[in-house]
Amino acid sequence: MEKIWLKNYLPDTRHTLEYPGIPVFDFLSNSSRQYPDNNAIIFFDQKITYRELELMSSRFTRFLQDRGVKKGDRVAIMAPNCPQNVISFFGALKAGAVVVQHNPMYVEREIEHQLSDSGSETIVCLADLYPKVKNVRESTSLKHMITFNIDGSPAATGDDTTDLGLILEKYSADYQKVEVAPEDLALLQYTGGTTGLSKGCMLTHHNLVANVYQAVEVLGKNYRRGNDHVIGVLPLFHVYGLTCVMNMSVYTGVTMILFPRFEPKAVIEAIDNYKVGVFFASPTMLIAINSYKDIDNYDLRCLHTCISGSAPLPNEVKDSFMKLTGVEVVEAYGLSEASPVTHSNPVNGKVKTGSIGLPVPDTDMKVIDISTGEECRQKQPGELWITGPQVMRGYWNKWDETVNVLEDGWLKTGDVVEVDEDGYVYIVSRKKDVIIAGGFNIYPVEVEDVLFTYPKVQEAVVVGIADAYRGETAKAFIVLKEGESATEEEIITFCRSKLAAYKVPRFVEFRDQLPKSAVGKILRRLLKE
Repeated sequence: MEKIWLKNYLPDTRHTLEYPGIPVFDFLSNSSRQYPDNNAIIFFDQKITYRELELMSSRFTRFLQDRGVKKGDRVAIMAPNCPQNVISFFGALKAGAVVVQHNPMYVEREIEHQLSDSGSETIVCLADLYPKVKNVRESTSLKHMITFNIDGSPAATGDDTTDLGLILEKYSADYQKVEVAPEDLALLQYTGGTTGLSKGCMLTHHNLVANVYQAVEVLGKNYRRGNDHVIGVLPLFHVYGLTCVMNMSVYTGVTMILFPRFEPKAVIEAIDNYKVGVFFASPTMLIAINSYKDIDNYDLRCLHTCISGSAPLPNEVKDSFMKLTGVEVVEAYGLSEASPVTHSNPVNGKVKTGSIGLPVPDTDMKVIDISTGEECRQKQPGELWITGPQVMRGYWNKWDETVNVLEDGWLKTGDVVEVDEDGYVYIVSRKKDVIIAGGFNIYPVEVEDVLFTYPKVQEAVVVGIADAYRGETAKAFIVLKEGESATEEEIITFCRSKLAAYKVPRFVEFRDQLPKSAVGKILRRLLKE
């Protein structure tokens, strides 16, 4: 495919970048020198400067080295967004270790799988999660368990653990420097496991550093370096939050306002109180803010950049948020296997509604016909393949899985897309989510976009269910806006006026809420089941 998207870059956006051969933790070291007294983190009433963050992470490094952790060892972190998560991440990397982020909502089976698969010998976890880890410890390689309370109070969990607070209080920051090369592993980022057991994406220091540079070039145009605030509600154990919230913030020397969970009122108050400039979000977060009952009591027009990712952004949600804040939400795209950012609409540039935008610098793409394996023409649906410096090395200990998604440096995303004449990409569907009804392809996103235009609908998702005659048929799951009521026939009748007959959902189920992942992505698999 001709790189037609380069013609639509902003004049000041470079087509190719120079990437320094540095480890990720140099971002923190550099900002601690440039902005030592700037707040790196605000967490409720706690404020931590860049100087303090560098010092505490170094103390954790010294502790790990005293416990025998060496280059290449895996250090697991299982915690919500909090200072201890950030400290542990950078401290482990300074020791040359590979970080393994765990979703704190995992059940014991999932924790055991990830610990065993990664071979982690050290874990840092919230004290409340300690019982789950203890129950599976015997079947893992764990040697060291570090626990903490989110408020910093002593974590009395057991004789087999060490309190992180005591480590940060007592240990020296004088650690043994470790030579870390750009191609050394930095992170095992486990996929969500929505199609089975999760797999560890092997991301190097170069992958993560390059993706920060790429994202800043496209998404960070408005950043006030050393003098801005970023909402940190996307989970840091997810690669979207890890790169775009944590690593981008630390690289640019701005302040992360961390939240352990998404609560609309808390986020809205923080934006207003701290005059926040940057908000990385998911569509479900924007929906919750748009519909917050007391939103008129707050001023959100301090925002200058809002990026939406993790799921398609409905037009109605985007328009409502712009009316509320004055900011045009920029839709971007990525995946764990690519650190994650690969595409974005340009901040301050031409934003095409419904599009995930253009490939970021140094990222090439092609679209492959699923049935023939041939490269597609413009506006012809096919699977998106990408290549660039942010693409993973492969899946940890899973060569068969790796060769299924990596081919000659190209990453097969599994997403069906179309590309327009300007190089803007439109997600049609996940390859596995396409509904085939009577030989016709139904792309759920198209049906969902129609449902979102109905004034009573707050959230909607469409999945394929078994049908004896058609093979599959479409079913819609809907959450109505507060105080609204509707019938199945009402929704179906509305869809008939907007969609071809074969695309109209045959069934509608109303729910109080929809199952979601930690970043707000609706879990279609659970609805299908």
